[in-house]
Amino acid sequence: MAWFSRKDKQDDAPAERGAPSRSMVTEADPEDVELPFRPAIERLGPEEQQRLATGRAAVEKAGLDVTDLGALGAAFDEALATWQSASKGERDDERQIVERFAIAIGEHLHRKTDLSWSRVTDAFGTDLAVAGGKDDFVVVPGNLVAARWMNAETGWVPGVVGHLVRVRADR
Repeated sequence: MAWFSRKDKQDDAPAERGAPSRSMVTEADPEDVELPFRPAIERLGPEEQQRLATGRAAVEKAGLDVTDLGALGAAFDEALATWQSASKGERDDERQIVERFAIAIGEHLHRKTDLSWSRVTDAFGTDLAVAGGKDDFVVVPGNLVAARWMNAETGWVPGVVGHLVRVRADR
């Protein structure tokens, strides 16, 4: 059971008026699913393979060079500045921008290190990631990019991603 379950601990208690009856709710509450503390690393399934193919196509269409961290960083900073300066009705979908840079950074890590694209489930859920085959080292590029996008952080790509490459080079 999850630490902060929304389930009523007294299953036999009378239902409040207007509350769904026990028969109207499913037995398994997603909040009660025990997720692993250590990452479970799996091969990509068809859905993740399609997501990766779509992301790679978007990276290529945007002209991003996944082998050049300086250029990736400059492109990220420019995309963020462009998005921030546009009026709300004229902005591109930020989820697509974040996904594009997440795939580009993940692809850089995949090409420059021993990390490979994987489906990873951990205590925070399941996502597309690059992971080590012989250890539990996992990078979820979507989280890496999204956190910095939300904080409007610039100049981070070469240092952060370069550090990850150096860490894996020591293996």
